[in-house]
Amino acid sequence: MNVEFSPPDIRQKDIDEVVKVLKSGWITTGPRTKMFEKNLSAFCNTKKTVALNSATAALELALRLLGIGKGDEVITCAYTYTASASVIDHVGAQIVLADTKPNSFHIDPQDIAKKITKHTKAIIPIDLGGVPVDYDEIFEVVQAAKSLFSADSPLQAELGHIAIIADAAHSLGAEYKGEKIGSIADFTVFSFHAVKNITTAEGGAITWSSAHFDHEALYKRFMLASLHGQSKDALAKTKHGSWEYDIVEPAYKCNMTDIQAALGDSQLQRYAQTVERRHAIIKKYDNVFVDSSVTSLEHFSADKISSGHLYLLRLTGKAEGERNRLIQSLVDCGVATNVHYKPLPMHTAYKKMGFSIIDFPNSYEQYKNEITLPLHTCLSDEQVDYVCKKVLKLIKKL
Repeated sequence: MNVEFSPPDIRQKDIDEVVKVLKSGWITTGPRTKMFEKNLSAFCNTKKTVALNSATAALELALRLLGIGKGDEVITCAYTYTASASVIDHVGAQIVLADTKPNSFHIDPQDIAKKITKHTKAIIPIDLGGVPVDYDEIFEVVQAAKSLFSADSPLQAELGHIAIIADAAHSLGAEYKGEKIGSIADFTVFSFHAVKNITTAEGGAITWSSAHFDHEALYKRFMLASLHGQSKDALAKTKHGSWEYDIVEPAYKCNMTDIQAALGDSQLQRYAQTVERRHAIIKKYDNVFVDSSVTSLEHFSADKISSGHLYLLRLTGKAEGERNRLIQSLVDCGVATNVHYKPLPMHTAYKKMGFSIIDFPNSYEQYKNEITLPLHTCLSDEQVDYVCKKVLKLIKKL
């Protein structure tokens, strides 16, 4: 049997919606993108959402609109994919890494507190695997450090504290204390990459929740920043007599197209069923592995409901070599797996910046024996059973 790790789940309805756009004569940013943005806002219980060409672009634009740059510091987690941190470098700010909590895949608010200085302008926590971080604890840390914060831009002044920019690339549809992700952090960024719960092939979005913001004005600022600083988008320019435009600032190019938006919006319409299926697979895995020598990321608790993006399994008491042998043995059985994630301080680029994994012991402990099992809506019950059977058999041999 062959079990893929995370193929995109593309249905005929998705294809039909994309074809409609292709036949419409309007394929770049236009009415379908605006519809997708509105539907995402409704889904997240927020006022405005901006669809872009990647979650990375969304994170970077948030930093840039906040006026964060040289001389500033931004804290994120050592246990994440590079996009969470590379954007900090892109804007010229200093990357500050915090460790995870002990025996957790999530950033440690206590370590955040230790690393806040008068230069700290933002924190980027990560909802790893689709499970929300402890937002209340992070907001408490930010509130306690308010005396250190000074605003260097109008948007920072509107916010009035260190910005919390949630990297929710994995967690669209997750809930924290009954509230949808997107409506909690100051800014929240989603990914629609090919392996995500919803895909636009490549794509992302950003939404925000602060009552301090002028939502329409902030939306327009994102529009300018994402399309060369042009005062009119392509759709507005097509109206009779409306050809003229201005370049307000020398900005960037990271808008989403209507082709992408049609695919994402179609998938959003059936997203409740997508998450339900992912939850069913998680519960199956949990029940099978409950008495074995492994532990897994907790997707359901009193305060949190996961989006069910990744199934992270830890091999209790095992090391990197044993984990790697298990991965290869599963490949031999036709089962594709992955590792989420190799901590940033273990990568060449971050070593060159002066980071060392020795300073992030909790992150290393999570990584050294972690394996990610297939979790997606193309999985059949038979395939899930097969994965469980092979994993159980192979871990007994370790």
